[in-house]
Amino acid sequence: MSQIPDVAGDVSLSTPLIELVNHCLKGDQVAMLELVDRYKQRVFALCYRMLGQRQDAEDAAQETFVRLLKNLSKWDRDRDFEPWLFTIAANRCRTMLAARKRRPTPQPLVAPIADRTPSPALARQLGEEVDLALLRLRMEYRQAFMLFHDQELGYEEIAAALDRPLGTVKTWIHRARIELIRILCDRGTIEVPGQNRRTKESQHAVSLC
Repeated sequence: MSQIPDVAGDVSLSTPLIELVNHCLKGDQVAMLELVDRYKQRVFALCYRMLGQRQDAEDAAQETFVRLLKNLSKWDRDRDFEPWLFTIAANRCRTMLAARKRRPTPQPLVAPIADRTPSPALARQLGEEVDLALLRLRMEYRQAFMLFHDQELGYEEIAAALDRPLGTVKTWIHRARIELIRILCDRGTIEVPGQNRRTKESQHAVSLC
């Protein structure tokens, strides 16, 4: 069995990404754990919102990091690391969704709502409604929408990550917003703008999700 280089002392939370990747490619297990630790929460959050079930999200996140470490040498360093990682996660989720023979009842997902939201109870309810509505979007719409809003990637980064034209990504995100609002209106979660204060609070909370 090949010997793992003893460079644990060189790896810390402040280690630059490129240096950390180099340590991983040398077989440094401490560096691998650090790389996973840096992104595990964001990857899990993405998987959770795409799949709607905690166990599936945990499985998808775990598979994502297994594939990440296995294919780390294939990362094109001329491209940003995070879009590449989130694409791996999104693809794992897409595979799991395609494999489902029937969709179970999704567990409620509570989206983080800013503290300035007028009503905490209303914000919590809206967060759950938004998460359920997201599960009804077309996969490509949901994937682009969540990379933009949840992971805060730019249009160009998403286009590169999904290997799609910039205009296509912008269209997907725009259509996702429209469809999301339509679903929420159909469910009675939000109303036509400008009717009352509660409606304005609802729209404000949805914009934060």
